[in-house]
Amino acid sequence: MPASNATFLAVVGGVKAVYKPIQGERPLWDFPDGTLAYRERGAFLVSEATGWDIVPPTILRDGPYGEGMVQIWRDPEPDDAAVTLVPAGEVPADWCHVFDGFDAQDREISLIHEDSDALRRMAVFDVLVNNADRKGGHVLEMPGGHRHGVDHGVTFHVEPKLRTVLWGWAGTPLRSEEVDGVRRVLAALEGDLRGELEYLLTGLEIDAVVHRANRLLERGRLPEPRGDWPAIPWPPF
Repeated sequence: MPASNATFLAVVGGVKAVYKPIQGERPLWDFPDGTLAYRERGAFLVSEATGWDIVPPTILRDGPYGEGMVQIWRDPEPDDAAVTLVPAGEVPADWCHVFDGFDAQDREISLIHEDSDALRRMAVFDVLVNNADRKGGHVLEMPGGHRHGVDHGVTFHVEPKLRTVLWGWAGTPLRSEEVDGVRRVLAALEGDLRGELEYLLTGLEIDAVVHRANRLLERGRLPEPRGDWPAIPWPPF
């Protein structure tokens, strides 16, 4: 119910899924109307190209309220938290600190996230798709330590719009497996992936993915917040 856009829990052939109809999308000032479902599908295709299984299977399909995005439902571990809040100054040694602030009771707190390979891959993926809304609740903590990312409607903008709670690795060198994943996306964009994305995104938006991937490889490190664009989504959770 609190979702910004119409979001439904659906059952398709006995399988639980999330259904977001295009006609239930709220207009945004910086994204074309009626494109969020297509961006969700595009994010899944790029996720597949990385080989990292970040985005759950996502398709476009007709439903009770028209065409929309349909994504397999994933049940996260209820007692696991990849992104969380702790009292200021109490950041565990093996976690990444993102920023400090105050909670609703004016207590000093810190936003932190785990330092795991799975979550780092998500941070790299978010750079590729230019994710403008990586909230803590958009990370699903799966059994065995895998991390799924969901809610990718505001991605693929041609202008830099990265907003994320996963800044704990900002400026750190890319690891070899991350470089390999970025290269797989570039290779896929020279083949079938570009054709699939052409139905979902503009040519300029696809070219921007190539540009971001090449820039990641050239710099060899995760980006840092810069400019006037807000670096953290609001609310963070």
